[in-house]
This record gives sequence, C-alpha cells and structure tokens, in this order.
Amino acid sequence: MTTPLALLPGLLNDGELWRHQIAAFQDRAECFAPDFTTQDSVAAMAETVLSAMPARFALTGLSMGGYVAFEILRRAPERIERLALLDTKAGPDDQDMTARRRGLIELAEKGRFQGVTRRLLPLLIAEAHLANETLVAEVMAMATRVGRRAFVRQQTAIMNRPDSRPTLAQIVCPTLVLCGRDDQLTPPELHMEMAAGIRDARLVVVEDCGHLAPLEQPEAVTAALTKWLESE
Repeated sequence: MTTPLALLPGLLNDGELWRHQIAAFQDRAECFAPDFTTQDSVAAMAETVLSAMPARFALTGLSMGGYVAFEILRRAPERIERLALLDTKAGPDDQDMTARRRGLIELAEKGRFQGVTRRLLPLLIAEAHLANETLVAEVMAMATRVGRRAFVRQQTAIMNRPDSRPTLAQIVCPTLVLCGRDDQLTPPELHMEMAAGIRDARLVVVEDCGHLAPLEQPEAVTAALTKWLESE
C-alpha cells in the first residue's frame, strides 16, 4: 500500500526539486508536488495542498515549503501522518532579511527579475557543487519556469508568514528535520533548534550539501526520507 506524500517546493522551485525522490518512491508513495506560483500567502498555499490530498497524508516541505507545512499543521494537524522539514526554519525573518526581500520585490516589479543568477548560487548550493554544470542549470531553469510574477507572490507570502516557533511543541507525529551542513540560508543551528522543540524529532545533517538538499545529495535525502516513511 502506497503512502500519500506531499512534497512542497521552496522559493523559485517547482516539482523538479523532488524528481529524484519521486522516482525512488514510485512503489512506496503516491507523490504530489504542488504548484505554488499563483498564491500570495502561505494560507492559500496550505489550502492548495489540503484540497488536493486525502484525509491523511505524509508532509514534506523545503524552505518556503516548510513554512507552508507549518501552516498546514496549524489548520489540520489531524490530517498529517508524519512530517519532514528540510532546509527551513520555524522563526520569522529578521529586519535585514525582510528589507532584502522587499528590495528584490521592488527590482522584480520594475522588470529586473533575473531568477537565480550565478552570483546567488553560493547561497543555494554548497561550494563543492558550484562546478556541477548540470545541477547549476537545473536550479536556474527552475527559477526561470517559476518566473517574475510568481517570485513576487512567493516573497510576499514568505514575509507575511506567522512565527511557527510557539507551535513546535504541539507537533506529535513522527518528524524528520534535515538540512545541509553548508546551508547558508537556514544553517544547521536553526534545525537543531527546531528538532529540540519537537517531541522525538530526528535530526539529520547532510554533509557536502547546501540549501537544496534533494538535488545536491539526492541519495542521502532519499535514504533519510525512506527511514522516516517507515518509522512508527
């Protein structure tokens, strides 16, 4: 029997973020990777997932997808069979990050959206992977497909998300917290904080890996998710 599994992408990501895991889980999980290009709030993104999934399902989110996962838990905790939080954080942005997001929105609205450029790649993938042209092209292509208008909507949703730290103790389902050792955007200490706040959460830190763990280290991420899917 397959497990319904929602795989939520991050900012400027689409379902291709999870292509390795979807292929690996074809006999074990019925995977759904939602389109987050038309919504401008984590609430709307959460409703997209809840309306598409069955009564009970497993939930995985990366970065922005993690913020949406927290919103889903606030709205329908009884529907979540198990939870995996990848390269994300429970707390809100600080003032500097909020200002940076507003600046990027302003540039995009002026028509100066460039997606993911090579200048931004060190924030997304580990230094060891910057020479991997296949991976680099994949990351940049996802951003191009998501596009300028969706980028503005996603940044708006992220800036207006609630602080999820007060609700960590309410999570009671089997939970995996995973990140890349070299994640520059949501570093390991934030994941340690999340794991410490969630009862019996399992923390996995993936070596030689940045913010986009499912693409950078697909085998390690798939192995961790497999163990999580099979946990009691």
